[in-house]
Amino acid sequence: MPPRRQLPGVDQLLRQDDFLRLVERHGRALVLQSVREGLARLRASGEAFDPAAFLVGCTQELEALAQPALRPVFNLTGTVLHTNLGRAWAAPEAVAAVAAVMAGAANLEYDLEAGRRGERDAHVEALLRRITGAEAATLVNNNAAAVLLTLAALAARREVIVSRGELIEIGGSFRMPDIMARAGCRLREVGTTNRTHARDYEEAIGPQTAALMRVHPSNYVVEGFSSVVDTATMASIAHAHALPMLEDLGAGSLVDLARWGLPHEPTPQEALAAGADLVTFSGDKLLGGPQAGLIVGRADLVARIRRHPLKRALRLDKMTLAALEATLRLYLDPDRLRDRLPVLRLLTRSAEDMAAAAGRLLPAMREALAAQYGTAFEVDSVACMSQIGSGSLPVDRLPGVALRVRRANSRAPSLVALSRRLRRLPVPVIARIHDEALLLDLRCLEPSDEARFTQQLAALAR
Repeated sequence: MPPRRQLPGVDQLLRQDDFLRLVERHGRALVLQSVREGLARLRASGEAFDPAAFLVGCTQELEALAQPALRPVFNLTGTVLHTNLGRAWAAPEAVAAVAAVMAGAANLEYDLEAGRRGERDAHVEALLRRITGAEAATLVNNNAAAVLLTLAALAARREVIVSRGELIEIGGSFRMPDIMARAGCRLREVGTTNRTHARDYEEAIGPQTAALMRVHPSNYVVEGFSSVVDTATMASIAHAHALPMLEDLGAGSLVDLARWGLPHEPTPQEALAAGADLVTFSGDKLLGGPQAGLIVGRADLVARIRRHPLKRALRLDKMTLAALEATLRLYLDPDRLRDRLPVLRLLTRSAEDMAAAAGRLLPAMREALAAQYGTAFEVDSVACMSQIGSGSLPVDRLPGVALRVRRANSRAPSLVALSRRLRRLPVPVIARIHDEALLLDLRCLEPSDEARFTQQLAALAR
């Protein structure tokens, strides 16, 4: 092991220009810690001190620390509402609204007109009532929380009747029966996996029944010999026994998607009009806003939910409320909604538009791969099928176009290795491997992002 005097002192290194530049970029405390730890490793290992290598090591360590853990990425997976990639994009109006309130004080729970404490849900409730036709509305941090809170407030220690065919499991292994158990109510299953009839609900109602519940099977479809009870029939049964009828819509589109050529998805407006007393749905899926759980319906039931102790634990912060309000305001102008709401714009993007994008992007992709890998890969464009994602319309596909990268020979690096290199770009590129090809689905790469995408491809060679 070399004697201690062969290693430079900490102060000696920190006076050098290269380390002074690191201090200017990262701060003295972090650079000091990096230098001390680097010298300690050399001292313990007995390795010789290499000034250039030591500087590189400190620089890389500090740059890694400066890199945010939560970063923007290019979603080229073909799944628009990708749960792992943040689901819906925010509209510019929502981004501006968040920036406006997070930079200082805001009237989150302050009534400006009355000059006293207000209710934070009020910033969004009037919009939800106007759009859905509900008597009242309240909000929590996601749809699972909306279901949990609704059941805890209305059905604790009593039974809730649900069809066996609707006992869904959503992402992250959250199961409807588990949510109901955590809410303190008892699940009463009726019917079978594929067929449930009105009489099943009628026969199950008893003294311990608190509500009838209908759950939209958003992430799967039962086809063939099947039947379900519609909202209007269930509501009629529930009301005949003076019980509330609850409906969980999951993704919760606020408009009829068929207007833009997409498959129809049930809306809260339809459920309420059919007789549902309360409807729960998400804010960050088809609605196109931030993560939130929305509860709309009868005023007396919403009031009970607001009074429950869990409501405070599940409430929204000012940034989420600002983004949700700005997003909902876009729905007041349905004629321009498609152009202003990113999720709707991406879902309705034409294959022709993506084919044109592929033509613009192919030369840059080929050049970048050739510079690093020579002739190891072949790149072309191909028709593909995208999906909506987040459990929305699980069997429906959207025709699109992707850049396709294939290995030209057996000596070429694996597609897994190439995919890893793309994820290490300054703005990570997330693609998918399918049928022995790496597909970069262009549905979620808008024209305004193409230059940023192609400019960073040169980093593949590094």
